[in-house]
Amino acid sequence: MTTEPGRRRFVATRSLGTTSVGVTASLIGYLFLVEITSGILQGYYIPLIPDLVKHLGIVDADFNWFEAGQLLVAALVVPIIAKLGDMWGHKRMLLLTTVLTAAASWWLVVADDFVSFLIAWALQGFYVVWLPLEVALIFERGRRTGRAASQTRRAAGLLVVALEAGAILGALAGGRVFAAFGDAVGPTLMIPAIAVTLVFFVVLFGVPESSPQPGRSLDLAGFSILTAGLLLITSGLTFLRINGPETWWVWALIVVGALAFVPFVHFERRQSDPAIDMRVLAQPSMWPVQLTAALIGISLLGAQAPLSTFAGTDPVNGYGLGLAASDISNLIGAYLVSMIVGAILFPIVSTWATPRVALIGGAFLVALGYLLFLPFHDSTPQVVVNMVVAGLGSGALVGALPSAAAAAAPRGQTGVAAALTNTTKTIGGSFASAVFGVVLFAGASSVTATASSLLGYMQVWAICGLGALAAAILLFFVPRLAFADPVAPEEGPTELGSASNQPR
Repeated sequence: MTTEPGRRRFVATRSLGTTSVGVTASLIGYLFLVEITSGILQGYYIPLIPDLVKHLGIVDADFNWFEAGQLLVAALVVPIIAKLGDMWGHKRMLLLTTVLTAAASWWLVVADDFVSFLIAWALQGFYVVWLPLEVALIFERGRRTGRAASQTRRAAGLLVVALEAGAILGALAGGRVFAAFGDAVGPTLMIPAIAVTLVFFVVLFGVPESSPQPGRSLDLAGFSILTAGLLLITSGLTFLRINGPETWWVWALIVVGALAFVPFVHFERRQSDPAIDMRVLAQPSMWPVQLTAALIGISLLGAQAPLSTFAGTDPVNGYGLGLAASDISNLIGAYLVSMIVGAILFPIVSTWATPRVALIGGAFLVALGYLLFLPFHDSTPQVVVNMVVAGLGSGALVGALPSAAAAAAPRGQTGVAAALTNTTKTIGGSFASAVFGVVLFAGASSVTATASSLLGYMQVWAICGLGALAAAILLFFVPRLAFADPVAPEEGPTELGSASNQPR
């Protein structure tokens, strides 16, 4: 394969046997268990929500505060924890966040009032940093092989499989365990707490530590400005959903939070070891990835509730599928299974083409899936097809985006780069949840006070589809051979394989 002048040659790794297996196979096995537990945390409580509402003596709308609190904690702590992982070791931070998540999970077992349950639920959000830490840990260990990028893509795909499998397992188990314990909330909530506790020992004894660079420092001032901005934006979006768009101070919070990033950027450019390296963030292999995470977060985190309510709406309103709760669960299950398939296919497509092409393809699939809802939403098969198409793209991107960010970051910044994709995704999801809530409420049908108009749902699908389409277009700005493995100078053509194996 001939190369362009002044550019390094790149190669897609030939087989799984020469990448993650051997160097990180045992590591991935242990982290697989961690992500199964993460999935259980995300799926287990969903069927229990009505009973948790009764247990706490609150109304359904109050449960929004739990989601908002956990998203807020995730947005604030993920960049800081990831940076500490780059400084002190990713395993050490993985252990710390596992302890915090376990403590919060056990607190939920005994919490019997709204305030204590809200605090415990929010603190449980530390588990969100697990996947970025795992991606950084795998990538850092893979540097010694020269195939860190391809190893991490394959490993991240397997971790997403574990995550979604755990979510399915948790969703199936939650209601059944609750019934087995005679509708007792406390014993039911012990199951995820036990799972997280066991995972601590999995990490402690099974996961090796990464090799952090010495002499690093924590930019406390920079992280303080970043935290203030994120706090204002995410709080404003939460109150927008609760108080409505007519509340002026909600918009003031969002605007002030956004303006906080102006002094943050100026401050970070003057730091020798910044919280977020603006020079790295401005690279063409980094900024499209971070923006893509935010745009994909719109559908990934914001569209699931509207899809569930649409599926459950009685067709007497002129739209909706009228599905029972069990059928809606099957619909969501099909979506999660398609995400698993997408996560498995992404590294395969990356080897056949390039990681950039695979990322663009994943974003286009998400866009196609949601835009298909505009003409096709009248029957369950149509909705299933749409969700499966979107799920294939979403599953590919969930693990691919932090892996791509880690590959684009210099040594010592892999953790924070991977974590930023999570933070921007959370912001995108918070924005979508707020906007979708307003859109669906404003379009309430005249037929029933609780059903939103079809126009509102069409707007939701259009926003999700156009956001993913914009992400796909942004990814065209990424250099053609970004995120691929560099070829060592001493490697010759016979070792690299034939031209058919080269990136396109």
